[in-house]
Amino acid sequence: MSGGKIYGVGLGPGDPDLMSVRADRLLRNARHVAFFRKPGRSGQARKIVNGMIPDSAVEFPMEYPVTTEIPLDDPRYNELLSAFYKDCAGHLKALSDQGEDVVVLCEGDPFFYGSFMHLYSRLRDQADVEVVPAITGMSGAWTATGNPITWGDDVLTVLVGTLPEEDLAIRMAQTDALVVMKIGRNIDKVKRALKTAGLYDRAWIVEFAQMPNQVVTKLSEACEKVTPYFSIIIVHGQGRRP
Repeated sequence: MSGGKIYGVGLGPGDPDLMSVRADRLLRNARHVAFFRKPGRSGQARKIVNGMIPDSAVEFPMEYPVTTEIPLDDPRYNELLSAFYKDCAGHLKALSDQGEDVVVLCEGDPFFYGSFMHLYSRLRDQADVEVVPAITGMSGAWTATGNPITWGDDVLTVLVGTLPEEDLAIRMAQTDALVVMKIGRNIDKVKRALKTAGLYDRAWIVEFAQMPNQVVTKLSEACEKVTPYFSIIIVHGQGRRP
């Protein structure tokens, strides 16, 4: 395709030192930089690259119209987000059509529970899009616990805290090692599911993995407080080893 290229650049779990060489090079030479954020916030992805992008770069903050203000099953939720992603994709395509390259910042890996995927699905057949993979947030989290996540034949399951409690408990009980993403206000439901599955006492919670304010705690010993969105629960496998 003619025109510029749109890069979905994975930034890794939060520490700029864990970014790839390719991501670093693209950022330091960027002319246009796009990133997601909540209205009134700087955006976590943008914070990670402070001091790394040229002062001359044109920034395009993409502000979510809704996050947790209305339920996921409310028809308005999909309607608002669908229109939002369409508008953002249109802006990026317009820049690409003008011959401009655009770097889109992605926390973790762009293809793992990331917002960039919704842009990618809309742009992949209309523009030249390249994805730069990265270390996932969950990898940063289990590394922070100081223990391997899987051994031997262990099966690893990745769940999201937004699932119904019964589904969480069933899937938790069927695995050897576990990662639970998207905790936040789902923490109480996730705790109950872990107890039902018999995994609660083995669970760890990692807040802001690989970021300056990282906190690693046994879940059973964690203080009762508001759980940050950037939290991941880890249950290590206990499988075969020499």
